[in-house]
Amino acid sequence: MSSKVDAPRFPRAGSPYCALSGPPLAVPAGLRSFAAAAPAGGAKLTHPGKAILAGGIAGGIEICITFPTEYVKTQLQLDEKANPPRYKGILDCVRQTVQGHGVKGLYRGLSSLLYGSIPKAAVRFGMFEFLSNQMRDANGKLDSKRSLLCGLGAGVAEAVVVVCPMETIKVKFIHDQCSPNPKYKGFFHGVREIIRDQGIKGTYQGLTATVLKQGSNQAIRFFVMTSLRNWYRGDNPNKPMNPLVTGAFGAIAGAASVFGNTPLDVIKTRLQGLEAHKYKNTWDCAYKILKYEGPRAFYKGTVPRLGRVCLDVAIVFIIYDEVVKVLNKVWKTD
Repeated sequence: MSSKVDAPRFPRAGSPYCALSGPPLAVPAGLRSFAAAAPAGGAKLTHPGKAILAGGIAGGIEICITFPTEYVKTQLQLDEKANPPRYKGILDCVRQTVQGHGVKGLYRGLSSLLYGSIPKAAVRFGMFEFLSNQMRDANGKLDSKRSLLCGLGAGVAEAVVVVCPMETIKVKFIHDQCSPNPKYKGFFHGVREIIRDQGIKGTYQGLTATVLKQGSNQAIRFFVMTSLRNWYRGDNPNKPMNPLVTGAFGAIAGAASVFGNTPLDVIKTRLQGLEAHKYKNTWDCAYKILKYEGPRAFYKGTVPRLGRVCLDVAIVFIIYDEVVKVLNKVWKTD
């Protein structure tokens, strides 16, 4: 037996086991990567669990405020030139809807979007924080390029898990209202009828377009938001942000995403409508829109979408940040 005595081993600085006596404290496997990523003395990281909860709360509140603009946007995008246009513009769409169905007509399809908005925002922010916590530098700072990749990952995740089935059902509900005899009586009845007629795949129409749309959406938004936040905070990554500043930055990020990917949103809406059978796939839909309606058709509904998205992103980021602040006080994850 060797007489050599091994030097005592001490926990490295910053380790979750540092300064603890006795046996090491067990850390759940799912949290190890997060705990290891937290920099000492750098920017404070948001635990993915907090991000999921805060994102869900923010998403639910936001959609209740902004849904009428989403309804008008969808109606204008479905108003194809192949048939005589039903609406002359945004105000005419609102007027006809209120005359025919009352003010509650502007909220047709809200239930399907509300049921999806909570998990959508939860998945988005949870995935973004999870990815960004792995990609920050030694000081906990996330640069713009990496935030773009994190946003892309968050957008793809929410598209596959939540957005595609949610959006398909929402568009079908809104489009169904244009029919002389609407057949969907409510959210669960509509979902049952869609699955009965088309199977589960009936709720996944336009998946490719949805992934492209949501991926580019969140990539643009988080890129712009992170760039503006880094500029505002300068050398102090933990500098507090006023909710009004957060809202203004969110509105700018939302506007950038609208101008960047409205064509994808139009294609996605067509592929999820009741007349989706006219298109073979995403590329066929884009080709037919360009051929029969012209390039301008790719930007149908831009104005109402711009208003909704700017308000949407501003509200979501404000509520998200404020909820995280509260969670940091009552939920200790350090």
